[in-house]
Amino acid sequence: MGSGSERAQSDEQVAVEFLVEPFNEGRPGRHVKAAIEAFEASGLEVNVGPFSSATEGQIDAVAAAVAEMIRQSLAQGADSIRIRVGPDAAELGIGPLHNALVEMVSDAERTMGTSASDWDRAQKQAVVRQLHERGAFLLRGAVDDIAEMMGVSRITIYNYLNAIDASG
Repeated sequence: MGSGSERAQSDEQVAVEFLVEPFNEGRPGRHVKAAIEAFEASGLEVNVGPFSSATEGQIDAVAAAVAEMIRQSLAQGADSIRIRVGPDAAELGIGPLHNALVEMVSDAERTMGTSASDWDRAQKQAVVRQLHERGAFLLRGAVDDIAEMMGVSRITIYNYLNAIDASG
């Protein structure tokens, strides 16, 4: 049997942030899906964010999942995997970027006084312009995420963005 300090360490919670490359916006490849599935198979919920994905859990479960994620992602064609591990998500700086789009759309909802699903076309175009000006579409997966929040297709979002670019 291990000592008390060994047991305490194995119960320790950690956060892990990972990025599997190459990444194609809106179309994660088999290698990205394999990474997520490796964590989920260990009972860890993955938060897929705009720049990376993250999870938290008991250190032994996370360590085993990271090892499996590396094996499976590389086997499925990953050419680069970046991993950061820390005592918690806040220490790693995980959070604000993972929630940035939701926060931006929520801010627009508060400003407009209605939910995104209730906006008319002109309101949606105005919000897309505002999000564009704030750099929201620089975030990985932003078009799909914003389209879903607004209840429109990604093509509609691209049309709004094209109109913004055309108007200069």
